[in-house]
Amino acid sequence: MPQINRRTLLAGVAATGALAATTASSHEHGASHDTDMNGKSVLITGCSSGFGRLMAESFARKGAKVFATMRNLPRPEADELRALAETESLDLHVIEIDVTDDAQVVAGVAEAERLAGGGLDVLVNNAGISTAGPIEIQDMEATHLLFDTNVYGPHRLARAALPGMRARKSGQIFNVTSQLGRVMVPGFGQYSPTKFALEAMSEQMAYELVPHGIEVTIIEPGGYPTEIWDNANALTLELLERAEEKHTSGYTAMIEQMRRSGGGGGGNTDPMDIPNAIAAIIAMPAGTRPLRKPVHPGPKPQIPINEVSAKVQVGWLGESPYGPLIKAVHNV
Repeated sequence: MPQINRRTLLAGVAATGALAATTASSHEHGASHDTDMNGKSVLITGCSSGFGRLMAESFARKGAKVFATMRNLPRPEADELRALAETESLDLHVIEIDVTDDAQVVAGVAEAERLAGGGLDVLVNNAGISTAGPIEIQDMEATHLLFDTNVYGPHRLARAALPGMRARKSGQIFNVTSQLGRVMVPGFGQYSPTKFALEAMSEQMAYELVPHGIEVTIIEPGGYPTEIWDNANALTLELLERAEEKHTSGYTAMIEQMRRSGGGGGGNTDPMDIPNAIAAIIAMPAGTRPLRKPVHPGPKPQIPINEVSAKVQVGWLGESPYGPLIKAVHNV
């Protein structure tokens, strides 16, 4: 019996050609400046700033029909994107989606599918937040907000988009986690727990969606200078204001450091690495795309963990009834 791999399981999905193969082999810096995304419908969450805003602009300029979503409309960032779309004649549409709102997620995805004329080609779950501090001081308000945004949000979006993708027998889901979804730094609150959860949910979905021709890729950025730092600092200060002394008293030095820390981080790295990496993966032939993609010019401590994890999954379940799904995702 011939070996089953993901390319054969994704029956009926055509390869995208030599350009895709060339693009896929390039590293993230400048890898996808000329990538053609014509004909792709792409919904991105968290487009008011950071990676989401850069993706919306970049993908639209590459020819994609982009649905740039953000919460709390109307807002200046939405007006800026609409003006850009008009000035540059981009196929870019702003849709209100708060990823913590069930109704907005369902309505927003439905509107995008209406404008796209069917199921989406690509969903990018990018929206995310963070707070700092030891786990003990993370009250239920902070904990619920992080999990609702970073885990339940991508789950809501996937549930809304998958029926349309399954009907087309094709699609791609990108979930933006972090290298802190595989390794931990003390004092980062519930950020790592939520990103670990998103990593696990993404990998399980990748296996389950093989028969439907839908691929899942986990993007694992290192530190980049985006607005997440300022937003995290504000949320952390709010948390400290309401924290009880019986919890904070055990972490005096760590909390003092938190109070001194301002917004900003990521050094001089280029946030365009993330849109470039995602565009390069979109351009790859179906069935060859990676499950995980670490993105950063500096150290990537998650790489050996990713390699061991893949080896364990294949070794544990590769010869079981789940084997074809596991081997397809890990391209073995």
